[in-house]
Amino acid sequence: MNTEAESLLPLPSATFHILVALADEDRHGYAIIKDMAARTGGALKLSPGTLYRSVERMLEQGLIREISSRPAKDMDDERRRYYRITPFGRAVAMAEARRLAQMLALARASGLAPRKV
Repeated sequence: MNTEAESLLPLPSATFHILVALADEDRHGYAIIKDMAARTGGALKLSPGTLYRSVERMLEQGLIREISSRPAKDMDDERRRYYRITPFGRAVAMAEARRLAQMLALARASGLAPRKV
């Protein structure tokens, strides 16, 4: 277990969702918002203010980093800032996923959550 990663737990919901959005590809802010809404079926809609406050904190914590490369410079808005999950950010996200899985197992064992979702 990575105690440094676990020291940040439990993660704020927005932080975990941002890390999930960045786990499979680099994204700019609006793409993170769209990904989160798509993954949750529209149940979670992150405001730009919440996103950028979270991003600033995550940059300071070393969970993500801003990158200078762009997917298609000629098709992209140069004002966009792209972000990438760091190895530490991935470790923190994995620790949070384990924590959430343990909580779900406890809820199922006590009859508070269905066995199959």
